[in-house]
Amino acid sequence: MIRALFRLLLLVIVLVAVAGFFLGWWSNEVTLPDSSAVATAGRAGAERAKEVGSEISDKTAAAAKQAKEAISDGALTTKIKAKMALDDTVKALNLNVDTVNGVVTISGLVRSKAERERALALARETDGVRQVIDRTTLEAGR
Repeated sequence: MIRALFRLLLLVIVLVAVAGFFLGWWSNEVTLPDSSAVATAGRAGAERAKEVGSEISDKTAAAAKQAKEAISDGALTTKIKAKMALDDTVKALNLNVDTVNGVVTISGLVRSKAERERALALARETDGVRQVIDRTTLEAGR
């Protein structure tokens, strides 16, 4: 989960850097428009530039939203795992917690039904969790 979050964050940074380079945000060179080029391009060129700028803006906004959701999901997973690690009745190392859009999936081996219920309760009581899916299995012989 952390690796996927890191990849997403790296992708957003690269997209912003590429957009900044092509839009001239980090350029030290100041260029003035050539009057003959403006005259030949006319309104069609200006309209096309606005369209391209709008497309870039939309894509950047979508990437930022996706990054925010991934960070939010990562934070929820971290909070739940921390709660489990601090709880004496739950063996956190045996449980895997995955979060997608506020839906938490808990999987792994539990030693008892009480441990299962406590792990699920810890996840449910965490702010931002919309739903908890139980994919835990009871250890054999218990």
